[in-house]
Amino acid sequence: MSKLYLMSLGCNKNLVDSEIMLGRLSAYELCNDPSKADVLIVNTCGFIESAKKESINAILNLHEQRKKDSLLVVTGCLMQRYQEELMKELPEVDLFTGVADYERIDEMILKKTNLFSSSTYLQNENTKRVITGSNFHAFIKIAEGCNQKCSFCAIPSFKGKLKSREISTIVSEVKDLVQKGYKDFSFIAQDTSSYLFDKGQKDGLICLIEEIEKIEGIRAARILYLYPTSASEALIKRIIASKIFVNYFDMPLQHISDSMLKIMKRGAGQKKLKEMLTLMKNAPDSFLRTGFIVGHPGESDKDFEELCDFVQNFGFDRVSVFAYSKEEDTAAFDMEQVPFKVINARLKKIEKIIDNVLEKSFEKEVDKKRLVVCIGESSEGAFFIAGKDLRWDREIDGEILINESECGDLEMGQIYECKITQSLDKKLIAKALRKIDAN
Repeated sequence: MSKLYLMSLGCNKNLVDSEIMLGRLSAYELCNDPSKADVLIVNTCGFIESAKKESINAILNLHEQRKKDSLLVVTGCLMQRYQEELMKELPEVDLFTGVADYERIDEMILKKTNLFSSSTYLQNENTKRVITGSNFHAFIKIAEGCNQKCSFCAIPSFKGKLKSREISTIVSEVKDLVQKGYKDFSFIAQDTSSYLFDKGQKDGLICLIEEIEKIEGIRAARILYLYPTSASEALIKRIIASKIFVNYFDMPLQHISDSMLKIMKRGAGQKKLKEMLTLMKNAPDSFLRTGFIVGHPGESDKDFEELCDFVQNFGFDRVSVFAYSKEEDTAAFDMEQVPFKVINARLKKIEKIIDNVLEKSFEKEVDKKRLVVCIGESSEGAFFIAGKDLRWDREIDGEILINESECGDLEMGQIYECKITQSLDKKLIAKALRKIDAN
């Protein structure tokens, strides 16, 4: 059996695409050693400069490691965005493809032919997919592309306009995964709250929530990447009312200064953002995640200080922050740029604030009882079992270290009620109290 090595870079939307390719390449034996693989695939990210560099370095490193007569294939966002340039500049690569032909990867490898279809790729009922990294949790991509016009983002230029999957195909996929033992789902897209807007339906995500709730066997679900102008009060209240969807609210804000929100073309002002965030924050057992960009053209010292005050005082549970990246095909590309030294100084300052915010979020969990999924050996070694709060998304929100059990040996993929006993270096220590029945 021929061996396959696949490297998936970037976001979890990319991961879903990689898992679809694995589904098409089931005739291959997966291996973790690139030097032994007959076919090597890199699914690239092309979002910002650092991601582009990571993708190029990964390609070149794999080329150095691969054996003679192996096939090196590069796919994904970076290839879609810089197709002509990369095909000229990367003679190390044997086959190139973009973001529209994941289900033709087997055909492409067989025929040794580059493929760059112009259509948007969406899963359907017949899509085969191999879930990786968990026997309990799966990401579900509900749409592709984006209709927003954010000044800093080039995604619409290479991913295209929003194109939503039919609800029936999503329901079919989730049902199939539940039958295979998956119980925890994260629904993702570039802009999830615009789901079905392209079909003229403004309550599409609410309709999807209602259909997913009808599926027996799901223990938890959450929605990632809400957008301020497409997320409505009705949607937030529907999530809060759901018995399946946890009160996990992930809305990348990018800034809070009205001046910067306008320059960044975010479509919503500070007042609306704070109203929505307050509604989310006041939900029972709510969990708030957001993200910000520092150093975007036009950001004054006053704008930055306003952002720092907001991050420090609002009470988020998780915050990501990025230095502005100057990207072609964006409105901000030709604006007067903030000097790199200023951006770096601002980044260091806000990162310290975020560290304190995260510390407070972890500390407030001490003495609380949470439903926790066992996910394997912890990052701290065999003395702890790693767990994930059932509210949290996979991997990005932290780790719970279970060091005591009142209910015997713990099973991977099983849910336990745990008491949080300690917060230590952005990790929670917990004791397992009782096993939660499957239903």
